[in-house]
Amino acid sequence: MTLAPLPANTLHVVIDVQRIFAEETAWYTPVIDEIVPNIISLCEAFPNKTLFAKFMLPQSAESTSGRWKHYYKRWSMMTLDAMPAGMQDVIDPLRPFVNGGNEFEKFTYSAFGSAWFAAYLKEQAIDTIVFSGVETDVCVYASVLDAVDAGYRVVIAADAVGSSDTAAHDATMTHLAPRLSDQVDIVSTASIVNAWAEGQGEH
Repeated sequence: MTLAPLPANTLHVVIDVQRIFAEETAWYTPVIDEIVPNIISLCEAFPNKTLFAKFMLPQSAESTSGRWKHYYKRWSMMTLDAMPAGMQDVIDPLRPFVNGGNEFEKFTYSAFGSAWFAAYLKEQAIDTIVFSGVETDVCVYASVLDAVDAGYRVVIAADAVGSSDTAAHDATMTHLAPRLSDQVDIVSTASIVNAWAEGQGEH
């Protein structure tokens, strides 16, 4: 599939590529090692237009509310009470692309759970969002759906997203996301980089 040129008001959002998913935890997502080179390529292509969303852990199950309390009782090993310091940080290979102003925290699956993120999109007049990161079927897809509902053009970097559940990843990429074909493009990292260059008049 050929991707139409990407306009200047495009933003690349990296979802949850943090140590809690890249190291030996209960949420370990081995495919991160495979997709990181493509995420790096996107970061290099969008040096001033990349944000890093970080899924933040609660102190304990009891510090949460609603069904999250039930959730974190199951995943008590993934709370700050049980987790070593620094595990919520973006992984080392991507640290060179992180600065003081381009990472934000969220306590929900969707990046749109962050009021800061939603406000940033409006302030910067963003109309197109490129998504990479993990997990395809949870935080990435939740963010995609919210972006679609908000009217953004959405691009998923097919070779720069992944999940600890291969079947769920495949279902999302081959059945669920393609149902939104009028609003979501699913293409390779190379196609995205080329479309960005075309949109900026680079040859």
